[in-house]
Amino acid sequence: MLAKQKFPLVREQNLFTILIIVLLGVLYAPILLHWYDGWLNKSISTEHEYFSHGLIGFPYAAYICWMQRKKWRRLENRSHPIGGFLLLLAAVFYSTGSAEFVNLSFPMILTGICLWLKGLPALRLQKFPLLLILLATPNSVPYLITPYTLPLQMFIAGAAGFLLMQLGFNVTVDGIYLAVDGKLVEVAPYCAGLKMLFTSLYVSLLLLHWTGNLSNRKKTNLLLIGAVVISIVANIIRNTLLSFFHGRGYDQLFKWLHDGMGGDLYSTAMLGAIVLLLNFLGRFDPVIESEKSESLSKTQES
Repeated sequence: MLAKQKFPLVREQNLFTILIIVLLGVLYAPILLHWYDGWLNKSISTEHEYFSHGLIGFPYAAYICWMQRKKWRRLENRSHPIGGFLLLLAAVFYSTGSAEFVNLSFPMILTGICLWLKGLPALRLQKFPLLLILLATPNSVPYLITPYTLPLQMFIAGAAGFLLMQLGFNVTVDGIYLAVDGKLVEVAPYCAGLKMLFTSLYVSLLLLHWTGNLSNRKKTNLLLIGAVVISIVANIIRNTLLSFFHGRGYDQLFKWLHDGMGGDLYSTAMLGAIVLLLNFLGRFDPVIESEKSESLSKTQES
């Protein structure tokens, strides 16, 4: 008798979940398709391209939610008032039609749903996938921090100029500008590696979670610091090559590395260096392996 009473309740919960997914699909599927199309074909604005790590971040967030579905079902159904507030605010943001507000309404409505359906325990359960979605949602943050990247631009320009001088080239450095054989190259904020810095830190978080080491503060700090160093060094080398290609008149190579396949290959190689760093750190920290095994066993039990 109890089983008969439980079956309609489970079916009703599943139906409600399906309705929420369908509603989210109707509201946000066109937006997500627009983002993916822009990231893949580089037809989106430069500021939004800074969030192209969402190509892997969104699927991975969905994967985490799927793997935690049993834990989600075991949570008690209880609403938190902040959830209702976030849902209302997300609706207001979406109804404005402003691209910025519509974009921000996506992580907001997901957080609101978690709090409204299951309360704070749901937020604690889904905090990492929600963080991945938030960090990959296009917004104006890169545009706002661009004025503060000038020291980084000047450092990369100076380092690239120094390397070219050591190789015997006629180089003049003036702030963020390099002149190789009289041909000027600007180290713009995008060329300073701000996008790849974001991507490097984002991928580092993904790798730490995937390997079960996100709770290890020592490993996390070392990998994030290493990712920043790798990103800066990689962009110094990249700008050195770009200045060399432009100064010597190798226009095809310049275009290939600047905004062609060469840039994608270079970025992939840089992310590969972060993976190697993660493996290197793992060899010198035996605690990490035990934490990884414990995390995997807990996942299997759940």
